[in-house]
This record gives sequence, structure tokens and C-alpha cells, in this order.
Amino acid sequence: MYTNYYKLTGRPFQLTPDPRFYFESATHRKAMSYLGYGLAQGEGFIVITGDIGAGKTTLVAHLMATIDPRRLTAVKIAASEMDGETALRLAAHAFGIDTDGADKAQVLGRIEAHMHQQARAGRRSLLIVDEAQHMTFDALEALRILSNFQLGGQSLLQIFLLGQPEFRDAMANAGELEQLRQRVIATHHLGPMLANEVLPYIEHRLRIVGWTGSPRFEVEAVARLAEESGGVPRPLNTLVQNALERAAAQQSMVVDLAIVEAVCAERRRLAVTRPAATDAKPGPAAKPSIRAEVHDLKAAIASGAVPANSDEAEPAVDRMTAIEARLSRIETRLSEQDEMFATILSKMIEWIDEDEAVGLKAHRAA
Repeated sequence: MYTNYYKLTGRPFQLTPDPRFYFESATHRKAMSYLGYGLAQGEGFIVITGDIGAGKTTLVAHLMATIDPRRLTAVKIAASEMDGETALRLAAHAFGIDTDGADKAQVLGRIEAHMHQQARAGRRSLLIVDEAQHMTFDALEALRILSNFQLGGQSLLQIFLLGQPEFRDAMANAGELEQLRQRVIATHHLGPMLANEVLPYIEHRLRIVGWTGSPRFEVEAVARLAEESGGVPRPLNTLVQNALERAAAQQSMVVDLAIVEAVCAERRRLAVTRPAATDAKPGPAAKPSIRAEVHDLKAAIASGAVPANSDEAEPAVDRMTAIEARLSRIETRLSEQDEMFATILSKMIEWIDEDEAVGLKAHRAA
């Protein structure tokens, strides 16, 4: 493994989010500014969106590591497709509130009582919801109700919503979320890193695990990594990790363009051979069609061409919206699995290369 060869104390490019490796790129700095502004306001919703692997979870982990628990009680939940009551119970459990035997109204009462207790102890409460794009309108409405809790004119609970780009679109366009939109005090979309931030990002993560300059990354290699990853942290981490494995197998103290090109070629080869990329797979083609149907039907209802209270209108919209949501989740899981399989296969290839290199060296010595 490259960590042993380069005498590193850990794996700086693992896919598991770790606040120690937080890197403040321009887009992350702006997101942290919005989060800081939101904490200063102490009320309403802050919405942060970003593509898969953009660093939302690492951003939140970094934020939570900087919070003083004596002044702010912060909890995080991962959203799923659930109703409002389930969302309330999940939030309650995150704050350590018992909901056994309680109905929805009682759960609300227990949460409010807990928030009052926290406020009297001099602590504010923060709920961070990850993967918010999976939440139903009913669940989001339940969170909005939580944001109504006040004591002495001060809000008792603040909520951060983190989601993928489709959540940003829903927040902007869904009529059902109008009341929630009125409570949003700031939003930010987490974009990719700039090309000139890629090398500082790589070196920052390496320094955390004891890197002192070896191996060195050639300028051309870094530019290629930036191009292939699009500046998105998760695919960049995978590429850099695989490049370091390959460089260590070659006993090289330089990660050059040839090494990076080999890693990029392997990534593209895996993408080409993935079944979902073939034309025979109907899923990707069906998704835009469903979205178009939903859009057209909603437009017809809005224009009066289809009565909004007709028997077929609302169930059709709900059905197609649910299908669209399921497709989005499937696409997310496929993307995550692709990266995992790419990492595993690349490591297997590099282990084989390393064994061959060791065998060749032993043969020459003989």
C-alpha cells in the first residue's frame, strides 16, 4: 500500500468523510460563510446543495467539529423518503428525546419541551438534515412546523438542509414549499474546485498524514487530475489514491503524467464497460421523459386545461413524481457503486503489477 511506501501515517484520500481533511476551497469558504451567517441569525433554514461527491458531508463534519457544545446542541440526520410523523420522530431521536407510545402531536410537544429546556440552559439547538432531496413535502412541512417554536420571541431551533441539485430545483419551483421558502435565510450551491486549487488540495491532505514532499506531483499530472475529476473532491480522491498506488508499485517518488493517464484510462475503461452506460438500458432515457410528463401535466393544471381537482390529475402527478424520485436515488447509488468498484479494481490491478515488479526484481537478482 502506498501509505507504507511513502511513510504516511494514514490514508489521506479515503472516501469516508473526515473533518481533519477539510480543505477550504473558494466554494467551501463561501458555504461556510453562509453557515456562519445562519448560526449568527439563530433562526430559519440554510440550504446548501451540491453534486454527488462535492464535499457537503465533509463540510458539515468540519462545521460540527468547530461548534461549542456548551452553547449549541447540534445533531445530524440522514433523510429518506418518509412522512411527516417519521421525520419528527427521527429528529426527536437525534436530540435524545423518547417518542415511545407518543402520537404525532405528543412528539411535537416533547420536542418543544426539550427545546425550551435547552434554551433555559443557555444552549441553542441546530438540526442538520443530509440528503434532503429524499424528503417528501410532508416531511419538509413537519420540519417547518418545528421552526415555529419560540421562547421570548427567539427561535428555539435552526435547521440546515443539505441536498443534491434536484433539491435546489424543488425548493425554487415547488408550490408546496412556498411557506418553507419564506423561512430560508440563505442558500448556496457547492460547486467544484478551481483548477488552481487542486494541487493545494492534494498537498493539504497529504500533509495531514505526515507528507514532507515525496512523492512529488508534476504540474502536467495535476492538470490532468483536475480535468478528469472536474474539480469534484470525491472522484479526485479516487484518482489521486489510485495514482499513488501505481507510483508506489513503480517505486517512483514522482507522480507524473504517464501514471495519471494510466489511472484515467482505467477509470474510463470501467465506465465504458458498465452495463448502465449501454444504449439498451432504458433507465437513463426514461428519466427525462418522466420529468417532461410531470412538467407538462403541472403546466396543464396551472393553465386550467386539466382541472386541478379532477380524479386523474393529482394522483398522476404524485405517481410520476415518486417514480422520478426513485430514479434519482437509483442513479445516486449507481454512481457511488461505480466509484467503489473502480477503487477496488484499480487496487487489484496495482497489487498484481507490484507482485510482477517484485518477481522481476528477484529474477534479475538471481
